[in-house]
Amino acid sequence: MSFAALARLRTQLDGLAEQDLLRQRRLLDGAQGVRVSLDGLALLSFCSNDYLGLARHPGLAAAVSQALPQMGVGAGASHLVTGHHAEHHAFEQEFARFVGLPAALLFTSGYMANLAVVMALVGRSGEVFADRLNHASLNDAAILSRAKFSRYAHQDLAALERLLQNSRAAEKMVAVDAVFSMDGDLADLPRILALCEAYDAWLLVDDAHGFGVLGSQGRGTLAHFGLASPRIVYMATLGKAAGVSGAAVAAQSEVIAWLLQKARTYIYTTASPPILSAALRASLGLIAAGDERRDQLRALIAQLRQGLQAQGWPVADSATPIQPVIIGENAATLAVSANLLAQGVLVPAIRPPTVPRHGARLRISLSAAHTAADVTQLLAALGAHRA
Repeated sequence: MSFAALARLRTQLDGLAEQDLLRQRRLLDGAQGVRVSLDGLALLSFCSNDYLGLARHPGLAAAVSQALPQMGVGAGASHLVTGHHAEHHAFEQEFARFVGLPAALLFTSGYMANLAVVMALVGRSGEVFADRLNHASLNDAAILSRAKFSRYAHQDLAALERLLQNSRAAEKMVAVDAVFSMDGDLADLPRILALCEAYDAWLLVDDAHGFGVLGSQGRGTLAHFGLASPRIVYMATLGKAAGVSGAAVAAQSEVIAWLLQKARTYIYTTASPPILSAALRASLGLIAAGDERRDQLRALIAQLRQGLQAQGWPVADSATPIQPVIIGENAATLAVSANLLAQGVLVPAIRPPTVPRHGARLRISLSAAHTAADVTQLLAALGAHRA
């Protein structure tokens, strides 16, 4: 007996392959780092979001090792039953102090955190305004909230203001990436906050790629711009520069109390292992003391950008560890990535729908764990491809 739905999936998968859009996983064997064993190959990696090189830091491993005998592995229940451990609570308090906001809530991922905030604060009578290059989690959150969803062209704040002016929604929220994950550029948060103040809207700042990297002591983009407002809801992921896992939302105490009551992705899921919060508390200390790592990152960014310009590659407007090289077509981008791989250098080819059509690119991610020699090796491999 034929199964038409399964046959359609096979046809659709064949179509993705024909368009060079079929995604596949690679097998990492060992710890994350700038040098990895992937699919049996020893490679110099420029793929990870481990911006400060903390993912394999011995201090984080020691924190987990010390906590394990007392805490075990699993949390065993949701936070609102018996899963909220003292270690979770201590991290939330320390995170809130670190980013300069009254209270915080720990989530299992940034995706879950963004879903929680938008769905809890904006409903059917509301409207969510979003940059077209926002992360998928912000888009999905807006759709699931059942609010009106209005998007504006990337960084077009005049368009955002027109949307806000014309809105008659009872609740309004501007949701935006602080650092755009595929382009590496920063949102103009001071101007966006001014618009939120003028039109009485929440501002959800997704600082997945800014926390730990930007601002005094790595406190993130709010510190970088010197911003404070009771209408800001701040989200930072903890599996990138922090080197561990999860995400934290920080805001006014009333907002956090409301999320405890209404955030479905917090209420209806098992809490993260408390040993991870022990690692996160250690990570906060390393981030605060990490100016040398951030200085190293800035030096590597400058070296890479100068080298790319000298070779004639297109250089994006990014001063962050995310340095995209936009090539355009899928097949051409895959060919460059494969050529680098043959030279022992791992740089991912990012294709639609992650980026816009004809916007396929190499996404080079730098880490403080890289050396100047590593960047020189990358540039040599890129130069060999162009030769």
